[in-house]
Amino acid sequence: MIDVRRLHILRAVADHRTVTAAAAALFLTPSAVSQQLTALEQETGHRLVDRGAKGVRLTPAGEILLAHTNTVLAQLERAEAELAAFDTGAAGTVSIASFATAIVRVVAPAIAGLAATAPGIRIRVQDAEGDVALPLVLDRQVDVAIAVEYRGAPAADDPRLTHVPLYAEPFDAVLPAGHPLAAPDAVPLAGLAKEPWISPYPGNPCHDVVVLACEVAGFQPMIAHSSDDFRAVVALAAAGAGVALVPRSALRGMDASGLAVRPVDGVAPTRRVFAAVRRGAEEHPLIHPVLAALTDAAAS
Repeated sequence: MIDVRRLHILRAVADHRTVTAAAAALFLTPSAVSQQLTALEQETGHRLVDRGAKGVRLTPAGEILLAHTNTVLAQLERAEAELAAFDTGAAGTVSIASFATAIVRVVAPAIAGLAATAPGIRIRVQDAEGDVALPLVLDRQVDVAIAVEYRGAPAADDPRLTHVPLYAEPFDAVLPAGHPLAAPDAVPLAGLAKEPWISPYPGNPCHDVVVLACEVAGFQPMIAHSSDDFRAVVALAAAGAGVALVPRSALRGMDASGLAVRPVDGVAPTRRVFAAVRRGAEEHPLIHPVLAALTDAAAS
């Protein structure tokens, strides 16, 4: 008989690629994770992982078991959801990890809406970029992640997660007010090929959007300054330190003194924002109304 708890460990090792990282995510010691993997191999009668200097890799047998693990864990999430729904009183805490502008745009309005429609649900919010929020959901540290599509992100059909689209928004070009390209109604990105750029750090999904948009325009951006805080990005642009692409919602309410904010000519770079939960958890009586409230907030 396979111990389901060990399947959680197998998936964490597959996600994090090292025993040490998986142990940290699961709040276990590395030795405990190794012991549980060994026990799982004994239960299945197969070697499931190859341990090397660069980390852990699943064997073909491990990959087979991982595919079944995703199905089993999703079904367990559904079982928990149905059992929770059996209790008619929907009351409890739902934790959400979200990046800052989505907190402003959808999470805070959703909390306000839930106060009227589902007062028994309490929301706990954690500020986290999308590349951090999704692992938090998979590691069961939060219930809902608000994230952005980015290179390397789990796909919409990932068997571990259920995606709920929320909204898409364009990035605008942010230039110093006296920039030669500040006059036109829209800015051709190719015209900024030789400019110094201000960008979020690598790993931030918005960094990927900026780099990919520049690559499509035919150049690699020369990134001179880095910050994950768009207020800092805007301040640097206003000081003449460089140019940037900034999500439109992040610009709302900012001081535009010394800036020219223009749409991008042609197909604008866009970030697509979605909510993600562990597959099977979307019908949980606490999580389902939260997803509905986030969707309503995004629509309005």
